[in-house]
Amino acid sequence: MQSILPAYFPTMTATTPPGASHPALIFDRDAVRAHRDRAAPRYDDYAFLKREVAQRLAERLEGINRTFNRVLDLGAHDGSLGEALLATGKVGWVAAADPSGGMARRNTGPALVADEEVLPVKPGSLDMVASALSLHWVNDLPGALLQIKQALRPDGLFLAAMLGGETLSELRACLAEAESAVEGGISPRISPMADLRDAGALMQRAGFALPVVDSDVITVTYGDALSLMRDLKGMGESGADRARLNRFTRRRTLLEAARLYQERYAGPDGRIPATFQVLHLTGWSPAATQQQPLRPGQAKTRLADALGAVEKSAGEKAGR
Repeated sequence: MQSILPAYFPTMTATTPPGASHPALIFDRDAVRAHRDRAAPRYDDYAFLKREVAQRLAERLEGINRTFNRVLDLGAHDGSLGEALLATGKVGWVAAADPSGGMARRNTGPALVADEEVLPVKPGSLDMVASALSLHWVNDLPGALLQIKQALRPDGLFLAAMLGGETLSELRACLAEAESAVEGGISPRISPMADLRDAGALMQRAGFALPVVDSDVITVTYGDALSLMRDLKGMGESGADRARLNRFTRRRTLLEAARLYQERYAGPDGRIPATFQVLHLTGWSPAATQQQPLRPGQAKTRLADALGAVEKSAGEKAGR
């Protein structure tokens, strides 16, 4: 790992940025870092989802006729997103940032240990900020998005993918039912995540121009639920809710959840599906050169002409 950072990564203190909200602390950020540190040595064995999402994000640059000289890979993990972006030929230089020192050391290019919630980046210094499968662990997502926008130059690009609220819906249901049956109650087992509508509203709130949010679903199959849980741990994606129980899940609870999962979701081949909803966020730092929507009454072409239809006044009824 290269340890010399460019001048536009000045040292900053961990303070709430101007304009950011004071968030509810849902996630234990120390636990998030610890999980990634623990996963880092063997991350190659579990990085398939990260690398698939990174490749899909990089493909979104194909329709953009631009080059991006200074790029930050935020929540970089092993640097697979940065590598995919460089491979497009549209990115000149990528620095990796991750809250985990173990993950940051896996990157072969410039890298720093930095929290997504407090970006040590000079305002207006980057052409692009990209992030794959990291922002779903941020407590203050509105504040993080605001910092990302401020770090971008005018007309700079924000390109991200994060896990959405439908992720692991099968495992959530089975764990909740198993815990209720075995332990007589339910505790947080899988962390809450934003949905599509939430993400779109947050992009607008942060002030991105031309924001676009869409989602797709990646389904991975497993021989059993315990294998899925092992993969989540290997990815560094173990639960990190502050309200989680500070003890290991009982073996009986895990076995009952695995039994329910197999019973309800197994396909003809006996394998079970695990759903990962991926929200894709795209937005631009505002610039005077960008396209602007027309104000009402400024359109030069009628909608009826574009559709090949006959325009009627509001008082007319069809067929008259």
